[in-house]
Amino acid sequence: MSFQLRSAAFENGGEIPAIYTCDGKDVSPPLEWDGVPQGTKSFALIVEDPDAPDPANPKMIWVHWILFDIPSEIDELREGVTDAMLPPGVKSGLNDWHRTGYGGPCPPIGCHRYFFRLYALDTMLDSLKRPTRPELEAAMDGHVLSEAVLLGTYQKK
Repeated sequence: MSFQLRSAAFENGGEIPAIYTCDGKDVSPPLEWDGVPQGTKSFALIVEDPDAPDPANPKMIWVHWILFDIPSEIDELREGVTDAMLPPGVKSGLNDWHRTGYGGPCPPIGCHRYFFRLYALDTMLDSLKRPTRPELEAAMDGHVLSEAVLLGTYQKK
C-alpha cells in the first residue's frame, strides 16, 4: 500500500467546504493517513497555496499551516485541532501570517489550489523551534522517506 493522505471532509481534487475557510469557522479539516513507509520516525505537514495571490498570475506560494515532529504512531489529526490540542510532542511552524496554527483558504480572487503535503521522515526534528517553510524543508533534506499529497480547491463565496 502506498503512503496516502485523505480527509473525510473533501475528496482529493475536490472543493474544500467553507467551514474550513475564512468564509466559515476557519478550522482545520480532519486528516488521516496510512501506508506509512517502514522506518518512519515522524511526520511533517505543510499546507500551501501556490496560486497566490491570483491563479492567473501567481507570485508566491502562501503557507497556511506547518506541523512537524508528529510521532510515527499517529495516523490522524482531528477536525479543528489547535496548537493547544495537538498530540504530545507535535510542534507548529510559522505560516505566512507569521503565526502558528491553521489558517484556512481565503483567496482574494479566483479558484485556488491547496496542497496538504505530509512527509514521512526517518528522524525527529528536535532542534527546530518555530520554523518557516524554507527552514523546515532544509531540516527535512535527506530525511524524507515518502510524501503523501491531498489537493483541495476553494473560491471565495
